[in-house]
Amino acid sequence: MIQYITWNVTPEIVDGWKTPNLYGLLFVTGLILGYFVVKRMFKRENMSDDSLDKLVMYMVIATIVGARLGHVLFYGPYWDAVDANGIMQHGYFSHPLDIFKVWEGGLASHGGVIAIIIALYIYSKRVVKKPMLWILDRIAAPGAIGAAFIRFGNLVNSEIVGDPTNVPWAFSFPHYFNEVTMNYDATPRHPAQLYEALAYLFIFGIMMFLFYKKELYAIPGRVFGWFIMLLFSARFLVEFVKLGQTDRDAEFLLNTGQMLSIPFIIVGAYFAFRKVKGSISK
Repeated sequence: MIQYITWNVTPEIVDGWKTPNLYGLLFVTGLILGYFVVKRMFKRENMSDDSLDKLVMYMVIATIVGARLGHVLFYGPYWDAVDANGIMQHGYFSHPLDIFKVWEGGLASHGGVIAIIIALYIYSKRVVKKPMLWILDRIAAPGAIGAAFIRFGNLVNSEIVGDPTNVPWAFSFPHYFNEVTMNYDATPRHPAQLYEALAYLFIFGIMMFLFYKKELYAIPGRVFGWFIMLLFSARFLVEFVKLGQTDRDAEFLLNTGQMLSIPFIIVGAYFAFRKVKGSISK
């Protein structure tokens, strides 16, 4: 007899209402926790409350806009079209207003990271007037805790599910709508969202250890490098048991998420292991 856990959770807080929902609540919780982590760091370094408030604004806008556009551009589909299974797929460009429906899920971490890096470059130049690596090292731990809660949100949405499996900890998602069969699919699967969320919580702990115990912030980019390398390595590995999110994923050895993760892993490894002369002031 196959053992599994039935995940009979819906994102609705109020029956019949799409918003507010648990996905949004978890997303905001991740941002709030990240805020307090950064606040502690800024207070320790005598940074002003104004600089913290502006950082929050930059981060929130970049996370939402970047992650949403990343999902739209990387995972499509762009236009209404019939896929290989003969099923009509509604594209974002054919229904542009759907791009703004963030509460329905659909955020890509790769797009979010790219947008955050751009936003932090502007922030470092215009607000704190410090090297960009200074701020990147300080958003590593908050970034990990935020990513974890986004994946918890995916879990309550019964989205980004894993491949079918018979492992004892498999999750059955009765609210998962399989767009291939066009039916709700309760097949026991790997809880890929939970794997990622727990991995990111573990990475959060590592980032706090590296920042406070090892004081790696004294080496510009070191904490950030470890963060990017570990985060996307975890993402790369979990993708092996995650259901493909685009038709393209069935055509290649590595899926879209893995191919997008490789450049981040390489960049992270560079900053994590590069030799740096001198140190940044504490």
